Amino acid sequence: MTKLRLSALPDDKPVKITVELLAAVHRDLMAYAEILARTAGEGASPDPVKLVAPMLQRFMAADKVFRKAKREMV
Repeated sequence: MTKLRLSALPDDKPVKITVELLAAVHRDLMAYAEILARTAGEGASPDPVKLVAPMLQRFMAADKVFRKAKREMV
């Protein structure tokens, strides 16, 4: 079984932003959503737009330099 970095998407009130993606990034995002649905046993793929926030959150949480700099900001 494929182990993805994301699991079930949390139900959270979003803040709307607009982002432009390269076509290749969008295709990969669509593929990620499809693979996530398959591995989670869901019928339909989640909306790829809903993957962006958890992906960014995971990316920033895993960035040690960012976490350290953020702590030093306060």
